[in-house]
Amino acid sequence: MSGIHPADQATRAELLEVEARRRQALIDGDIAALDDLFDDSLVHIHAPGLVHDKAHLLEHVAARRAYLDMWRGELNMRVAGDIAVVTGELTNRMRAPGGGERTLSGPVTQVLHRGADGAWRYVSFQMTPHGDEVWGKLPSEQDAANEEDSR
Repeated sequence: MSGIHPADQATRAELLEVEARRRQALIDGDIAALDDLFDDSLVHIHAPGLVHDKAHLLEHVAARRAYLDMWRGELNMRVAGDIAVVTGELTNRMRAPGGGERTLSGPVTQVLHRGADGAWRYVSFQMTPHGDEVWGKLPSEQDAANEEDSR
């Protein structure tokens, strides 16, 4: 039997609250809040593949103030001891480097660790933007889509 299981309701509520704080701190450029939310070991992989450690991510947020809004889709939360893995859709509305705005969406994987103080902190983050699905759907995915369409 695996030690990984779906988050219970209490843990799910805690993780949703931490994620809401993360999103708001990015929008507000609240470096102190982000410093508290991110573990010192953080590895943050932005959608275009740029990799930041905690110090560089905090500098990135402070210097660029890119985030205007963000929202999440349904989240899958799994827990193994003091580690949580959260996956799901994220949409960011951001300032564009040359002016104006851009919106970027894609699935995200986040790993959090609950420290000795009981607080959940992000240790890993990766967003993969939606792009071309060159392989298309698997036969089983096509069957499921056809079945749903026939309802």
